[in-house]
Amino acid sequence: MSIGNSPEDDRPSVEDAQPSAGYERPPVGRTLQQARIAAGLTVDEVSTSTRVRIPIVQAIEQDDFSRCGGDVYARGHIRTLARAVGIDPAPLVAQYDDEHGGRPSPTPAAPLFEAERIRSEPRRPNWTAAMVAAIVAVIGFVGFTLFKGEDQGNGPTQLAEGPAPDKKPSPKATAKKPADPKPDPSDSAIAAVPKDKVTVKLTAVDDKSWISAKDHNGRLLFDGLLLEGESKTFQDKERIDLVLGNAGAMELYVNGKKVQDEFEPGQVERLSYTKGDPEVG
Repeated sequence: MSIGNSPEDDRPSVEDAQPSAGYERPPVGRTLQQARIAAGLTVDEVSTSTRVRIPIVQAIEQDDFSRCGGDVYARGHIRTLARAVGIDPAPLVAQYDDEHGGRPSPTPAAPLFEAERIRSEPRRPNWTAAMVAAIVAVIGFVGFTLFKGEDQGNGPTQLAEGPAPDKKPSPKATAKKPADPKPDPSDSAIAAVPKDKVTVKLTAVDDKSWISAKDHNGRLLFDGLLLEGESKTFQDKERIDLVLGNAGAMELYVNGKKVQDEFEPGQVERLSYTKGDPEVG
């Protein structure tokens, strides 16, 4: 430190945090840490603005990406933190790919978590269903045989000539009241949702995804992994804030209505919903 300069003058600038040509690149986490310090931000402030948890921010700045949950989430966190501290995320993501084996080619069958690959177990034969089907078939065959035998035993009968007697309606025969039309399924689902609250239902339809949900006071409602086929429903009187780690795999119903989105697999999305008709945002 030179005499007469303030301590702020010795802090690294945002430009100094970016790797320059001709020099060995510093680690990704070190670059993000220097950029944060140069921007005058604390870890708590970065965590609040990005909604990335403090332990994950601290681990990334130490170049430890094991807490991110996989390469897809690690790239998403790098982009989010880089934008928060004011630097270009593209070089850092490219550096991460170079140091961790590169970005895998996108194929529909590739799992998001190689370390946690889900393998389907072979299906066992359902002997109970087979037995029930066999019993139903036997009963049906016996009934058909008896009915056919009665028809053949009776044979055609000779009817007496003359006018056929008038058939009088039975006094018990009454006109049936037409059944009320069933409501549309979507209308029933909307009617069942409380109008004085915001209701959000998440379902992992294509793959698993890490999700985080908070109420309008910032209280954490859920933070964890939602496996394929699982669902979570959250309610609040004013607002629900969401963070979806794999938005393309999720199906959203807000206030009883399905949210039409164009999210892609591996895309990190931050969404907020209030009472009324849902909108993506």
